[in-house]
Amino acid sequence: MGKKVRIDNDACIGCGLCNSISPATFDWDDDGKMKAIVDEIPDGEEDAVEEAVGSCPTSAIIVG
Repeated sequence: MGKKVRIDNDACIGCGLCNSISPATFDWDDDGKMKAIVDEIPDGEEDAVEEAVGSCPTSAIIVG
């Protein structure tokens, strides 16, 4: 079972950095913020998601 991923919508500022790093995991929601488009990190995307976590300016990405 893979690691779960989600975005804290209250913390997200919609900069789009996570989507540019891992478009297989993150995309825009209807409010102009990011959302995780999967429940679990896809195979092969673990490194990209970790990079997105480290790059998020508001620490809105939650893995675990």
